[in-house]
Amino acid sequence: MNSDSIKALVFDVFGTVVDWRGSIIREGESTWRARGVDVDWPAFADAWRGLYQPAMARVRSGNRGFVKLDDLHRENLEQVLTDFGVSGLSDTDKDELNRIWHRLDPWPDTVAGLNRLKSKFIIATLSNGNISLIVNMAKRAKLPWDCVLGSEVSRQYKPHPEAYLNSVAALGLQPQQCLMVAAHNNDLLAAGEQGLNRAFVLRIGEHGEHQGTDTKAEHAFEFVAESFTDLADQLGCA
Repeated sequence: MNSDSIKALVFDVFGTVVDWRGSIIREGESTWRARGVDVDWPAFADAWRGLYQPAMARVRSGNRGFVKLDDLHRENLEQVLTDFGVSGLSDTDKDELNRIWHRLDPWPDTVAGLNRLKSKFIIATLSNGNISLIVNMAKRAKLPWDCVLGSEVSRQYKPHPEAYLNSVAALGLQPQQCLMVAAHNNDLLAAGEQGLNRAFVLRIGEHGEHQGTDTKAEHAFEFVAESFTDLADQLGCA
């Protein structure tokens, strides 16, 4: 498609911009094992992330009022610690461990790719993460967002339609003026249903070496790229 009508790129963050699983494993093994969380860290990361969608589903369904992601992560952490037999951490320790989600590392192409894309387009997050989480992550990882749109803006979690529409409206744009960038087919399908253009970026390592989902673009998205720098090439960014 011709990209001239696109004014903004809006990004999924967890898995698309940052390597959540690898980051949790690295910090867990380098820091938290010695502090009493002596677990199989790949399994721990997967179990913690596995509670992510069920927790948000209760908000999306209306069975629970809006709760920011930091709080959902903290509740889920209590369950995972119990499931893995970890005890003895203070509430302060648990709060610090929960903020591991604020300290996720970007993929190798992320920062260079975002800077190139920023030279031509508005770049903003369209994430389930809360604003403080995304801001702290950005400061640490040098992510050059023009705008941080967290779940507090939409008061909903993807793939609820309001997550996309309220975020686009916050930018003063129409859905067709925005390109949703994600490594997840379902996220892009939901964005497309609300009129956004879509770019699939492959993140084959998001779920580890045996990843079985999102290993390719499964639909006719407007753009399919191997990396953010590849997407920048396709969009004519310097």
